[in-house]
Amino acid sequence: MQLLKNVPKIEFMRLNKIALGISGFLLLVCLISIGVRGLNLGIDFTGGTLVEVGFQQSADPEEIRNVLNNAGYDDVVVQHFGTSKDILVRLPPQAEGVSNAQLSSKLLEILQTTSSESVDLRRVEFVGPQIGDELVEKGGMAMLVALGCILIYVWIRFEKRFAAGAIAALIHDVIFTMGIFSIFQLEFDLTVLAAILAVIGYSLNDTIVVFDRVRENFRKMRKGTPEKIMDRSVNQTLARTLMTSLTTLIVLIALFVFGGELIHGFATALIIGVVVGTYSSIYIATASVLLLGVTKQDLMPPEKEGADSEPVM
Repeated sequence: MQLLKNVPKIEFMRLNKIALGISGFLLLVCLISIGVRGLNLGIDFTGGTLVEVGFQQSADPEEIRNVLNNAGYDDVVVQHFGTSKDILVRLPPQAEGVSNAQLSSKLLEILQTTSSESVDLRRVEFVGPQIGDELVEKGGMAMLVALGCILIYVWIRFEKRFAAGAIAALIHDVIFTMGIFSIFQLEFDLTVLAAILAVIGYSLNDTIVVFDRVRENFRKMRKGTPEKIMDRSVNQTLARTLMTSLTTLIVLIALFVFGGELIHGFATALIIGVVVGTYSSIYIATASVLLLGVTKQDLMPPEKEGADSEPVM
């Protein structure tokens, strides 16, 4: 049997229990944060009005927030958007009968009192609360359907233990990415949800590559424990995994730096997902398969009926 040359011999599985322990602790922290602090849902999910304005000089979000509160706008979120001269104001859903144009005009009039120079209205977005609830429901359903289809696909292509390992890795990546957004209270909007779905696809691709090599080595290597075969498989795909991740990260970092504020959340989620997905395809997916007790016999192709019978003369 010819094996690949210049393959590293890193014993990844020797640290699989430590890696699972660390991942379990971090996932617990993420789940607690999501349960206690929740996600900083964007206007896409909560509903309300989002207004972007531009000042001629640096503006103080705290001062603007106090002015809006005194004008009767409670629970308003005010933050810088890009530069210190750009302000993003997010208002909860207002009473019925108030049009979007009326609200933005009134808001611009109030903000004008905080500056001696003109204030420019850059952007106004409005999402009704019913639309926000519908997006939450459909977004969650899209994620569950994606995971369910992946489970069926990997089960058919490989084996049920591999399907469980792939789903464990994907759930790990999703919870970790959402946990980071919860811990740091980064805005979670539709672009971030789209990025998480993209992370699921990216992570699955890495995992399938590793699993393909694992299946091949389980059938070819006559000697060696499942841990050794897993190590060999991960090492053989390591160069491809790292090269793919690094080139993807270069693009995402450029997108984060030069893409503007509107896609910062999207780029951030993908950066986190690519890093975590690379780790999970090496440790979480393979370690989960080992914990479930996979053996060589599980991956051997089924014998064809009558293959051992003598030919009929």
